[in-house]
Order: sequence, then structure tokens, then C-alpha cells
Amino acid sequence: MSLGGNDEPVAKPLFHIKFTDRAVEDLRVFPVSEQKWIVSALESQLASAAAEESDDRKRLRPHELAEWTIRLGDVRVFYDVDLTNQIVKIEAVGKKLFL
Repeated sequence: MSLGGNDEPVAKPLFHIKFTDRAVEDLRVFPVSEQKWIVSALESQLASAAAEESDDRKRLRPHELAEWTIRLGDVRVFYDVDLTNQIVKIEAVGKKLFL
């Protein structure tokens, strides 16, 4: 958290997380306990820092699926961020296959 002009903390914007129909279908592939874990992890990690890169969050090169990806263990989530309306739109969810 950074300090504002009068030394008061400035809160990061809170994003609302919305799932596309495709992302909801993707989630249904996972066991219910893993679905809950994925949703909880997304809420905690994207609610305030959706548009900030980190070790697990990356902005993608121009890509038709989504602008961002986040790694949650072996699960990859693709999402877009609408800064104006403070919305994170989850586009797709899947497991990374290690071949």
C-alpha cells in the first residue's frame, strides 16, 4: 500500500471477478474441492492486483483468448482486466500438461 499526498494509505482498487460461460464450463471439469480452491485463490490474488505482474501473473503478448494469465500450481487461468469498471473477466481455466 502506498501513501497518499497527506500521508494516508491509498487503497488499491478492488476488482469484481466475473466468469464467462466458457470458464464456468472449464471449472466443472475439476473436482468440487479444487473448484472451490481455484475460485478462492482467484479472489484473493486478483481482487486487488489483477493488472500487476508477479511471478505467477503475466501479461500476454497479443492473444485472442485473454490479455493476462495467472498460475495456480498446475492450473492456468486466462483473464482480462477492465480497469475503468474494475472487473476481472475470467475467460478460461485449465491444467497445464507436463509431457
